[in-house]
Amino acid sequence: MRRAGCLLVAVAACVALFPQGSIAQKKEHPERKILSKVEPAYPDLAKRMHVGGIVKVEVVVGANGAVKSTKALGGNPVLIESATDAIRKYKFQSASADTTEVLQLIFELH
Repeated sequence: MRRAGCLLVAVAACVALFPQGSIAQKKEHPERKILSKVEPAYPDLAKRMHVGGIVKVEVVVGANGAVKSTKALGGNPVLIESATDAIRKYKFQSASADTTEVLQLIFELH
């Protein structure tokens, strides 16, 4: 019982240090409009394994609207390469400076 009490105190301390309020993170800019998309290829291995899901990718978009870099933030490793390959071919609306966007691609078996 003493162990459970120590655990509760530790959890309470963490909750106090890291509040989980519903405060949305402010963006410095609105999301940039995607002018052209490329559908990702569904990897054969993913099809054979019946793997689907969401791949989350952080994208640095240049002022001219071209994708400068991508970084996978989450998703099934079998799907990530296909998702990032497709996103690198996207074209965004031009802006005055580079921006960072977070995109999600959904892979569904039909």
